Amino acid sequence: MSEEPYGELTIRTIAMPADTNANGDIFGGWLMSQMDSAGGMAAVQRCGGRVVTVAVNAMVFHRPVKVGDILCVYTDIVRVGRSSMHIRIEVWVRRFITDLHEKVTEGEFTYVAIDENGRSRPVDPVA
Repeated sequence: MSEEPYGELTIRTIAMPADTNANGDIFGGWLMSQMDSAGGMAAVQRCGGRVVTVAVNAMVFHRPVKVGDILCVYTDIVRVGRSSMHIRIEVWVRRFITDLHEKVTEGEFTYVAIDENGRSRPVDPVA
């Protein structure tokens, strides 16, 4: 794993008790939701309009997230197709009341730009 986050900081939030499973760890689904939100924000900014998530191409959980950890989600657009955008997403945490900063999750999501009728639309390849 790399020593530093890759991409642009897109979301920063805190893990709360309501987001935990019975073991006291943050639900993987909550993490995935944060990643999807960040990827969607990056895709909207890149294409200048609405997008939909069409695939989670890969996702790996490296370490658990605990209540009080500060979650930092980084995004990087790795490829733009005719209407799609593939976005690399890394999640790092700053552990509660420490200076420890570590990667906990990473993945690649695909978004498609859509028009007002929900149909795919082209993305400017040069933006």
